[in-house]
Amino acid sequence: MKKIVKYTFVALSVSLFSACNDPETVPVQRVTEDIMWDQMDRNGQLAYWYVAEIYHHLPDGFNRINGDYLDTGTDEAIPSRRNVNPSVEFYNNGRVSVLNNPDPYWGNSYTGIRKVNLFLANVDKVPVHTDGSNAPERVFWKAEARFIRAMMYFELLKRYGGVPLVGDKVFTLQDNLELPRNTFEEVVNYIVSELDAVKDLLRKEPIADGFWGRIPRGAAIALKNRVYLYAASPLFNGGGISEDPQLKALTGYVNADPDRWDRVIQSAEEFMALGHYSLHPTFQGVFTAKKNNEVILQKQRGNNRWVEEDNSPVGYQSAQVRALGLTSPTQNFVNAFTDINGLPITDPASVYDPNNPYANRDPRFQESVFYNGVRWLNRPVETFDGGRDRPGGIQVQTRTGYYLRKFMGSFANSSAFSDQSHNFTIIRFAEILLNYAEALNEVGRTEEAVDQIKRIRQRAGIRAGTDSRYGIKAGISQSEMRDLIKNERRVELAFEEHRFWDLRRWKDAPEALDGPVQGVRITRNADGTFTYTYEDVANFVFTPKLYHMPLPFSEVTKNLNLIQNPGW
Repeated sequence: MKKIVKYTFVALSVSLFSACNDPETVPVQRVTEDIMWDQMDRNGQLAYWYVAEIYHHLPDGFNRINGDYLDTGTDEAIPSRRNVNPSVEFYNNGRVSVLNNPDPYWGNSYTGIRKVNLFLANVDKVPVHTDGSNAPERVFWKAEARFIRAMMYFELLKRYGGVPLVGDKVFTLQDNLELPRNTFEEVVNYIVSELDAVKDLLRKEPIADGFWGRIPRGAAIALKNRVYLYAASPLFNGGGISEDPQLKALTGYVNADPDRWDRVIQSAEEFMALGHYSLHPTFQGVFTAKKNNEVILQKQRGNNRWVEEDNSPVGYQSAQVRALGLTSPTQNFVNAFTDINGLPITDPASVYDPNNPYANRDPRFQESVFYNGVRWLNRPVETFDGGRDRPGGIQVQTRTGYYLRKFMGSFANSSAFSDQSHNFTIIRFAEILLNYAEALNEVGRTEEAVDQIKRIRQRAGIRAGTDSRYGIKAGISQSEMRDLIKNERRVELAFEEHRFWDLRRWKDAPEALDGPVQGVRITRNADGTFTYTYEDVANFVFTPKLYHMPLPFSEVTKNLNLIQNPGW
């Protein structure tokens, strides 16, 4: 916790002074507190920049773990780079430690929390214009800052369990910074109370174009829904891995309570009562249309081609195209996609053809994965042995026979990439439906859960069938529906930073993350057909301590009141 005292000002990359010949006694880019909260700043421009700085603490996702997706720390994919020891693989090979965590979120979050608290303590000093509705702009700013603080606490919660709650306090060097961890329940209650407090202070939907990207009311309710979902899940709902009563209270609820699923249902229904959000007409369009009614919250960025360049198959690399092929989806992930009728490919009634394995599949497969033969940049992808996208040798290339396609623009018939909208989607309406379905099923309302999955499968392009059940069998049991919902989350929310945490909250990690994962070896035959051989490409190791991330060594050595998580 002592780490946060470093941030007594904000340094923004804005020069406020004219150049001169005198030597600088203070860096000109440094914006000190007396300047930031200037009572003569009638438009609150510096305070506005401060809010923008706080927005930087919203979660991001694209290739963010040293060039890899967090999902490559699960059975979704593995990094294509095999000779550089990618740090995200530490989650699967037992190398995570208190000194070596590829996703060290603690310091980033408490830095952001301090910024929010400084802002809340000072922004009322600044005169701020209105947005045309006679509401002071700072009312929205303060609500947005509190929302982001609540989200940072949730990001801490899902990694570590209970963490120190600092409230609105801005600490100084004279304060006692050796704060103990609050319990899991206390942190959940704090987050939810903050979200309930700000939801009606945020901008109401629809958001005007001039404020698109700002946090709307629906985001507060949607985040509350996600918090309740985690809190009701097996790992946190009385199912912790520690027998020590104190640790058990820090990492989850001490006792299980099935009624916690009711809060998920209620918050999902509160969200849907807003009447604004809906599924986008196409799956791919959710990620490439900058503004659409499925998106609840995104990390905003300028248009770019980074996703295409980082993840397109390597054979397209040229003077005009950068294609690094960094992500190799697994065969395990590919097998999770049903056939076009919504049936698992293992179902005897499925139209899946092992000799033509990529035909007649859930359309989300084609929009998520580059596979052998699919068209891209004016030619078919070649991931057969010796093909342009799997040439062999030491070049970085697919390790599984696949590359990641999701989030990219449409370049099947293009010669090069162009800038696309690549805002990282943090929360979208499909997740709310999946959360709702999971909770409905857990309380025994299984057919109502089916209705939510049908909506998602209809949008995906799966055939309704003569019974209009989109491949979901009549009379499906609660246990069968639970497995179906888990799989639906996997294919719908892939690479959006859900599966890493879903496998933990469900306590399914040993099944998915302890043992081999597979890829495909494709041989092109003399007659132009292909032979598919499935092989192990990595062997994962999962131990129970990986259900919770280790508190950083630098923190537990500075603050002796911090209790380390079990196993670390």
